Amino acid sequence: MLTAPVSEPLVGGPNVWCPLTSQLNTSRIESRRKAGDQFWWYVCCVPKTPYVTTFIDHPGTEMRLWLWQTWQERVTGVLIWETTYWTSRAAYPDPNKPQNPYLDPMSWRRESPAGVKDIWGNGDGRFIYPPLAAADGRPTTPVLDAPVDSYRLELLRDGIEDYEYFVILQKLLAEKKGTLPAARYAEYEKLLTVPKAVSVSRSRFTFDPLPMEQHRERLARAIEDLGRQK
Repeated sequence: MLTAPVSEPLVGGPNVWCPLTSQLNTSRIESRRKAGDQFWWYVCCVPKTPYVTTFIDHPGTEMRLWLWQTWQERVTGVLIWETTYWTSRAAYPDPNKPQNPYLDPMSWRRESPAGVKDIWGNGDGRFIYPPLAAADGRPTTPVLDAPVDSYRLELLRDGIEDYEYFVILQKLLAEKKGTLPAARYAEYEKLLTVPKAVSVSRSRFTFDPLPMEQHRERLARAIEDLGRQK
């Protein structure tokens, strides 16, 4: 796997391409798909608006919607570079005074000179937080409390479940294609297309969870119906 868009000098090396969401080169990937390559994509400190981001100062629905766009673009995997990036050795060089991610939500670059605070983005690389008792990184006794998950992580999970609904329906339609009336098959097949009310493109999409919930219910009902068919 290589975290890069398709380029001719690299063809024949990776068989899983994982570019940034903004760098998914749709004009080049079809030939690689036909050759058997897979496509994942990722989000980190970039891209920024108008694309889906991992930042906490963006609508949380973006993390759920990311998986709808993953289905929409026929991408088969997502990558998150880190989930517990709580402190930067550059921004907080004193090991006895690490960053408290609750008080300082910014993800600072770690390759910068000691004491320099270069921005990556609020919450980048940070989906799970330390227990409050260990928030300052200097607990005086062992902390056995569970880590604290973020809303963004919960919404990412919801998006993965939504993606699974598409996959399940697609598999059921493939299994029952020969037994369903053509009109009914076409009706269910339309559900495999992400509605424009959810996502028009990678840079035009809703912040409202309602269209996602409504379409997920349609997918669920279709799955139940097809599951009852002999």
